[in-house]
Amino acid sequence: MKSKAKNTLKTLAVASTLILFIQTPSAFATSLSDLKEEKKQIETKKNELNSSISNKSNAITANQEKQQKIIDQIQALNAEIDKTNSDIKNVQAEIQATNEEIKKLEESIKELLHKIEERDVLLQERARAIQAGGSVSYLDVLLGSNSFVDFIDRFSAVNALMEADRQIIQDQKDDKQKLEEQKQIVEEKRKKLEGQRAELERLKASLNSQKTEKNKLVDELEKEQEKLKSEKVLLEKEYSEALDVSQELQDQIISEQKRLAEIARQQEAKRKAAAAAAAAAAANNGGGGSSSGTVNAPQSNGTWIKPTNGRLTSPYGWRNLGAGPEFHYGVDLANSTGTPIWAASDGVVAYAAPLSSYGNVVILTHSVDGQIYTTVYAHLNSFNVSVGQEVTQGQQIAAMGSTGRSTGPHLHFEVHNGPWRGQAVGSVNPLKYIPL
Repeated sequence: MKSKAKNTLKTLAVASTLILFIQTPSAFATSLSDLKEEKKQIETKKNELNSSISNKSNAITANQEKQQKIIDQIQALNAEIDKTNSDIKNVQAEIQATNEEIKKLEESIKELLHKIEERDVLLQERARAIQAGGSVSYLDVLLGSNSFVDFIDRFSAVNALMEADRQIIQDQKDDKQKLEEQKQIVEEKRKKLEGQRAELERLKASLNSQKTEKNKLVDELEKEQEKLKSEKVLLEKEYSEALDVSQELQDQIISEQKRLAEIARQQEAKRKAAAAAAAAAAANNGGGGSSSGTVNAPQSNGTWIKPTNGRLTSPYGWRNLGAGPEFHYGVDLANSTGTPIWAASDGVVAYAAPLSSYGNVVILTHSVDGQIYTTVYAHLNSFNVSVGQEVTQGQQIAAMGSTGRSTGPHLHFEVHNGPWRGQAVGSVNPLKYIPL
């Protein structure tokens, strides 16, 4: 009896020593959660920056389009200005030609005036001669003929004189009318050309004013463009820095996951050593005794156990809950709220906090025969473990609930090959390892 008690104490001592040996410091308890939260914040910041960069790019493109439209308008104005300048030159050439014509007309007018003056002198002289000699009757001249031949000569002379007088008077009348007409033509041409030139000059001034306004607008848009480009450069620089920080955090997360995986491996080695020591102690004791107390977790099959008591309501794979087909990366086990959730195998807590549609979730990292696995326990009502904590198979880590995207109390359970890098990465059917 004493020998049996001694062996039992020896076994307990070995087990206690091993339990003390496998405990780890808690300095890194929230390290992975903090890193993932920082990574999440950086990703949010990156998305915001990327959106801002996209908005700036769109603004730059819109600004360039505005500039191009205005430049097109300026080019059209330049074409109009060139045409107006050409029209002005043509009008100026016409004005010059008209001025030359006016000079000729003025010379013609001068000659007409000279002719009119000469005729006036001639008519005045004839009038004075008639006044001095009295009125001469052309009939008296004809009747005073000495012979028929003389009569014919006198008749011809009288006709010539009468025709000359009539012609002088008619020429005088025609020249005066022509003079007035030429003066009117010259004046009308001058007024028309001056009006055309004034209109073209006004049009040119208007076009130049529009061009000045357009150039001013282009200058403003160019300044705005430079501002937008500078802001975009700053955003891209900030995004690049965020990218560097994101990569650095990702490297730290991977490093932390490796560290937790190594802890899980060490835990597995210590567990195996403890089991071997316990078996050796039991052998030395001559056989194992029965354990007392209530065991809530299922008996182990050597590697994995069912993580809770519950009914399988949704298997691994494709399903449709009414919103269209979706892939279910785990299995659902339903029971009442508060039903205990156990660690499916020995491991280290990699995450314990709310996580998007998972609600409250615990993620464990395991080492099984040197291979790293991850198990996920989601929609928890509560959890009683923290990041970095070592847990043993069958240890209660949480209570069943319906947090996150859930239609009732159940456990959403996932198994992944390797460290957890997201729902879709490395997921496998839990039924491959655990009978549910």
